Amino acid sequence: MLVAREASLASEEDGAGRWSVDHLFLDQDAVPTIVEVKRTTDTRIRREVVGQMLDYAANGVVYWSVDELRAQFEANPESEQDTSDLLEDPDADPEEFWRKVKTNLQAGKARLIFVSDEIPDELRRIVEFLNGQMDPAEVLAVEIKQYTSQDSGFRTLVTRVVGQTVEAQQKKMGAVRERRQWDESSFFKELETRRDVKEAAIARGILDWAKKCMPSIYWGRGRVNGVFIPGLSHDTIWHQAIGVATNGSIEVQFQYMSGKLPFDDEVRRLDMLRRLNGIGGIDIPEYKVGLRPSFFLSALHQEADLRDFLKVLDWFVQEVRRP
Repeated sequence: MLVAREASLASEEDGAGRWSVDHLFLDQDAVPTIVEVKRTTDTRIRREVVGQMLDYAANGVVYWSVDELRAQFEANPESEQDTSDLLEDPDADPEEFWRKVKTNLQAGKARLIFVSDEIPDELRRIVEFLNGQMDPAEVLAVEIKQYTSQDSGFRTLVTRVVGQTVEAQQKKMGAVRERRQWDESSFFKELETRRDVKEAAIARGILDWAKKCMPSIYWGRGRVNGVFIPGLSHDTIWHQAIGVATNGSIEVQFQYMSGKLPFDDEVRRLDMLRRLNGIGGIDIPEYKVGLRPSFFLSALHQEADLRDFLKVLDWFVQEVRRP
């Protein structure tokens, strides 16, 4: 929910606005979200913008009052959305929402998002480090690339989120309300109930492979869907390729790969996509090479298809470990 563009922020009690925050939002959990937008041609994106954002966060949680934020929201002609639209419960009290905003400000719980047409490696490393260390605050970057067809003029925007490493997610999951900690037993029980034993057997085959080849298994904490994400650490960098969920889907995590060698090279990701598309039941459009496309476990119901899928994952591991 947009609170304001160019939101005023002071650096002292009852002081005049010293800074102007590009965009200030509130999410459904009443977490203030500060968004700073820079083009990659702006040299400040590499260092100065980080200090600028930390200034915003450090002073915002101290000098923004909930009454001030509410006044900015109500005075903003663009803020057509009512707070009740954000709440999962239609009978929830909007006043309670604003009380949560106050609580989050007092606790220093905020989200900082850098947005650019390209996120430089230097900024990516800073974002990942800060997001891993800061709690309860969250630091992310969003890269938005634009592709335009010269023939049709059709424009596609492809986004990539930086900073959501598994380690950082694990640290912060404890703060998410009403989350369920999944494990191997509960995952497969739920998968068999919601899908069937055949799909559970396919997922079991993937997990058995992962225990040998990508043995760091992350079990999710979703309220509705359970997930396991095989991972491995190489040269101190965490790598993940897929996630398998209790709704019967396999998510290919190109978005996470794109920030880390060697799959930061789009050619490598396209190579993997084409290898996957060589399997009978999989058909992933090439434009999703920077996203997190998914397909159903049922696409691997033939033993040969499952073997071919695991060969693609073997190739992924080999590429990650290649000197």
